[in-house]
Amino acid sequence: MADSSESFHVTSPNRGPLRGDPTSSPGRDLPPFEDESEGLLGDAALPREEEEDGEELIGDGMERDYRAIPELDRYEAEGLDEDEDLSELSPQARAAAEEAMARRDREQGLAGRMRTRLLYDSEDDEEDRPARKRRLAERAAEGPGGEGEDEEMIESIENLEDMKGHTVREWVSMAAPRLEIYHRFKNFLRTHVDENGHNVFKEKISDMCKENRESLVVNYEDLAAREHVLAYFLPEAPTEMLKIFDEAAKEVVLAMYPKYDRIAREIHVRICNLPLVEELRSLRQLHLDQLIRTSGVVTSCTGVLPQLGMVKYNCNKCNFILGPFCQSQNQEVKPGSCPECQSLGPFDINMEETVYQNYQRITIQESPGKVAAGRLPRSKDAILLSDLVDSCRPGDEIELTGIYNNNYDGSLNMANGFPVFATVIMANHITRKDQGVAVAALTDEDVKAIVALSKDERIGERIFASIAPSIYGHEDIKRGLALALFGGEPKNPGGKHNVRGDINVLLCGDPGTAKSQFLKYIEKVANRAVFTTGQGASAVGLTAYVQRHPVTREWTLEAGALVLADRGVCMIDEFDKMNDQDRTSIHEAMEQQSISISKAGIVTSLQARCTVIAAANPIGGRYDPSLTFSENVDLTEPIVSRFDVLCVVRDTVDPVQDEMLARFVVGSHIKHHPSNREGGMASLEEVMLPNSSDAPPIPQELLRKYIMYAKERVRPKLNQMDQDKVARIYSDLRKESMATGSIPITVRHIESMIRMAEAHARMHLREYVLEDDVNMAIRVMLESFIDTQKFSVMRSMKKTFARYLAFKRDNNELLLFILKQLVSEQVAYQRNRYGAQQDTIEIPEKDLTEKARQINIHSLSTFYASEVFKYNKFSHDSQTKLITQQF
Repeated sequence: MADSSESFHVTSPNRGPLRGDPTSSPGRDLPPFEDESEGLLGDAALPREEEEDGEELIGDGMERDYRAIPELDRYEAEGLDEDEDLSELSPQARAAAEEAMARRDREQGLAGRMRTRLLYDSEDDEEDRPARKRRLAERAAEGPGGEGEDEEMIESIENLEDMKGHTVREWVSMAAPRLEIYHRFKNFLRTHVDENGHNVFKEKISDMCKENRESLVVNYEDLAAREHVLAYFLPEAPTEMLKIFDEAAKEVVLAMYPKYDRIAREIHVRICNLPLVEELRSLRQLHLDQLIRTSGVVTSCTGVLPQLGMVKYNCNKCNFILGPFCQSQNQEVKPGSCPECQSLGPFDINMEETVYQNYQRITIQESPGKVAAGRLPRSKDAILLSDLVDSCRPGDEIELTGIYNNNYDGSLNMANGFPVFATVIMANHITRKDQGVAVAALTDEDVKAIVALSKDERIGERIFASIAPSIYGHEDIKRGLALALFGGEPKNPGGKHNVRGDINVLLCGDPGTAKSQFLKYIEKVANRAVFTTGQGASAVGLTAYVQRHPVTREWTLEAGALVLADRGVCMIDEFDKMNDQDRTSIHEAMEQQSISISKAGIVTSLQARCTVIAAANPIGGRYDPSLTFSENVDLTEPIVSRFDVLCVVRDTVDPVQDEMLARFVVGSHIKHHPSNREGGMASLEEVMLPNSSDAPPIPQELLRKYIMYAKERVRPKLNQMDQDKVARIYSDLRKESMATGSIPITVRHIESMIRMAEAHARMHLREYVLEDDVNMAIRVMLESFIDTQKFSVMRSMKKTFARYLAFKRDNNELLLFILKQLVSEQVAYQRNRYGAQQDTIEIPEKDLTEKARQINIHSLSTFYASEVFKYNKFSHDSQTKLITQQF
């Protein structure tokens, strides 16, 4: 063996000088390592003979290598600036110099290669150390100057994308990509700024820590814009990626607040705004173990239970503590034997050292408006962990982002006889839709169109004309439904007493008058709607019911129709067919807008803030105008008084109106027949003119967005409301109600007028309730009240309240109404006198003129020239002073 005091110069035929060679030139570059498995000295790659010919560097005389040699232990004077007095660089100048050096290295292709003359830490002597970790150590050895080049010491995007044939899940589980993802996400959290240059996550982490929360919400779109490789990996391997994200987020939080781990052991990254929204019924096998985003209504929740996270066991025989065991979601982890005494048990859970986490299971069901006809709504269980528990209640409409998992269910396999797995969503992020989520879906163009539409002077008439445009007439019903869709403003003074803002409407009348069609139309246009029928609804189906949860065997609460329609519209058809016991169950929901449950030890209250629109038939099928409303309808006074608007629909015989209705229906069928669209277009437009008014209707999609925007953004205030007028109307209505006994007028009707005034102001996107809004509310209230009277009382009431009823009516509309009354009187006289009705009815002009003067209309020439006058088959002869109607 060669003496250890000899020179370290060791060469081989195939390799250059080794790193320890002092004779090697300082300026020469060492070749980069070709293989990650190659050691630092490369001894494993040397042949056996060359190892024997080499020199032993470690031996008895090893200390002599470090003896002082004054001739060699000195620097060359050339190239040193020791005589010059250099000033210290400022931080900005230093950063600029480092950036320039980094750019130079990149241009020369040196980035990522081995640097020469580097000092190595002892960690570099570990066997099989990956090349990437070796480069990290090199950069760390370079000292503070290398910190500015963090991004270069991390692998490039191309390297991270190249998965070398592995699946995404396998790739992100490996050490090198895992560390790369960890650093990239940490860098993203530290450096991401918004368009104004503010650090986004610094503020979010600060807010999170102020409220002692554990969840850090990350917008997927921001992540995709900055780190698109991470955004690509995340939906494919969410479990592994979120685990890495949580660790990186915890480090960033602890860097800002070092002692925050005393408050929250873990930090959970929550992903929001995932681009693709899946329907519950479209979840399939390909979605398993993927990150998905879906929406639905929460129908039931279990209690909050403790779930084992990290478990430790006590051995009963030797008291040795086994563990910790990481508990998985699918099966219980149990130790086989005690490592201390080799006993097989029994083992008890060590309560003090076992780590628990909160656990809650909820069921979400498809939103009622999205279920296709004839299909049952699908539901899916979701598991909420840690701080997500109790973030939603039954009846809430939520958007859920989570991991779609399968878990073994023994009951399914016993029933089916072959392996079938139940599926569950492991929730990651929950957003409730009741605050602003619907409006967030509107684009800037939609908002511009809505605001421009609200500037129209006749926007109120246009909205009334746009409600159910395929139904002829029924202007009063359309007015009431439009106000109900917009709704009033709920009040809750001091958080103690809730006053509802929703307007309830009852349609009652003869069969065949399109009551159910109105309800079906509202179901399509309302943002959140639940449709049910009196025969098909029970008390628990409308409110809530209690059942045992199949897994936990504890009592859980299931939401009914009114709870599912929270902040929406609940439509009940065939309201009169409901049992009295079932009908009384909705009393509380219609006024207090909550449902109280006291069953099976569960005493609670659920929210039911919804508008109720009901349709009922009178006793015996047809409405008898000679009786009052209470005598016509089999409904109790408490339930009738809870409806703000009562619309009585009578099917009267009127030859002209019947012909116009028939033309409208035929024209509508012609227009909407798929094979004959063009043929009936012109004729239909003519028929639709007197439908409600001559105001042009609004397209249905725009109307839906308009209602959504108005309900979310406009909060009308009662600033200078005419209180005397409302008080006077209420007093008059109470007096008439006591005299006629039609429907009870209660204090609720004052609130109804206020709600309708607010709804009318919201319809115009106004911030304050004006006198016009109050007048319209009084008009709708009076029409509702007068329609419920006996026929004999109705005419005198219309005269009494004529000045209120004439509000916002077109003169031509009023004159047409008066003229039709004169015609009906003449028809009745002819029937009584001659036993038959004549084909032509003649009305003296002076009769119409006298009636017109009573409502301050003095000029009738524009009425005679109007389209409405001609369309109703009236003609005026100025010479004979007669108005003629041809049947």
